Amino acid sequence: MFIEENHNGLIYMRSDVIGAKHAFTTRFGGVSGGEFATLNLGSNRGDEPDAVRENYRRVCALFGVDENGACVTNQVHKNEIRTVTAADRHICLGPTPYEADGIVTAERGLPLFCFTADCVPVLLWDKKNRAVGAVHCGWRSAATDILGNAVKAMCALGAQIPDLHAAVGPAIGQCCFETDDDVPDAVDAWLCGDTAGLFRRREDGKTMVDLKGANARRLTQLGVPEKQIDVSPECTFCSHDKYWSHRYTKGRRGTQASVIML
Repeated sequence: MFIEENHNGLIYMRSDVIGAKHAFTTRFGGVSGGEFATLNLGSNRGDEPDAVRENYRRVCALFGVDENGACVTNQVHKNEIRTVTAADRHICLGPTPYEADGIVTAERGLPLFCFTADCVPVLLWDKKNRAVGAVHCGWRSAATDILGNAVKAMCALGAQIPDLHAAVGPAIGQCCFETDDDVPDAVDAWLCGDTAGLFRRREDGKTMVDLKGANARRLTQLGVPEKQIDVSPECTFCSHDKYWSHRYTKGRRGTQASVIML
């Protein structure tokens, strides 16, 4: 179950299947103005840099680090997973010297950030064997099995699949994710036809796709126990007043983060 939390005005969601400190941020609790009001974590959207830096500071403070104390994804809608350490800590608003739509670590006290504004964020946690991951699952990265790569990377750190817990965060829902045939065709190939309930074909030829459900389905295929997978019921497009939605704003928007730390 997803639960809303308020930390000094910073509104975020958490899942009760994840025991590690984590947060799915919303639009609330920052200092940005105008179309980026108020908690924008996108440094390349046109927002004021000082405002973005303060927004990072507030989210990082939730995890007990400063704005330069976290590791971040550098997302290109591919399936690269990077294992990060303290040496990969990101200088706020600085360049990220690698490409990775997902990051994993076994280090304590190192927050992992991934970024979304309709795509699916997935946070992974293995309590018993002490590893965490943050994965950006846009449909292209999802359909090239970024979750499979993430699970392999977690296992390389000592995680065991039966001990993994996963929270599939707020993202565009089947109610609003209207696609051409390329998306359902790619998802069907990725899931080897195990797509019951994930597609709703419309008379105009478009297909409504449940991308959150597709990622949850892949986690079960990989062996993660279903009871240890939590899927947010919230659609970022429907709830565009609470979350950033690329589709709703036609690209003029901020960015939210999904963050986890051992």
